Amino acid sequence: MNEPEKIDPRELSPLALAFVGDSVLELLVRQRLVEHHRLSAGKLNAEKVKYVSARAQFREEQLLEPLFTEDELAVFKRGRNASKASVAKHASPEEYRASTGFECLLGWLYLNGRLSRVQELFETLWQSFDPNEK
Repeated sequence: MNEPEKIDPRELSPLALAFVGDSVLELLVRQRLVEHHRLSAGKLNAEKVKYVSARAQFREEQLLEPLFTEDELAVFKRGRNASKASVAKHASPEEYRASTGFECLLGWLYLNGRLSRVQELFETLWQSFDPNEK
């Protein structure tokens, strides 16, 4: 069976980019947690949620937005403005839309091979974000 032609990331919907970006952030957080903490799987998951929930991603995006390039800001806004059929149980519509935009940006960077930029934003997030702050 022939592999289908690869789709250019610029042609993907914002929600497809967010689908990838959600996994990118979750993997980075999981990796960081297991590299630096000896916790049970349940406790690791509880810590992870503090970084990957819609509310946390909203706060993370606000922290990082001043660092976005013009192109990155455009991708974020495209994701934020994408229509979604549902909203998160524990986040406002504003928080949910911004978290989708943030995931969209991470997916776009990842699919464009800009892994060093993903890592740069993640390092800033990890050093500056307090997951226990409300």
